[in-house]
Amino acid sequence: MTNFFIPELNNHDVQELLFQQDGATCHTARATIDLLKDTFGDCLISRFGPVNWPPRSCDLTPLDYFLWGYVKSLVYADKPQTLDHLEDNIRRVIVDIRPQMWEKVIEN
Repeated sequence: MTNFFIPELNNHDVQELLFQQDGATCHTARATIDLLKDTFGDCLISRFGPVNWPPRSCDLTPLDYFLWGYVKSLVYADKPQTLDHLEDNIRRVIVDIRPQMWEKVIEN
């Protein structure tokens, strides 16, 4: 977060941003939550954050039960051996998700 994500985020002109994460223990350590609160203020959606993570939300369920598993399966399919390769795979997979796929996910 401190070495890449936040500096990279600061390089872009982002007007409106909500940062959302699930309530996994590693995501809600005090140091992590403090860093995220300092960075995102009231725009943090997280367990112990200003906006509490809404479990079983119909808006978030496709992320929990579809997106992360789908992306992970494709990102690691060719067993990336370097950080650059991993990052390239993540970018490629995310860009390749078509709107029709999202419509089917939401519909189901």
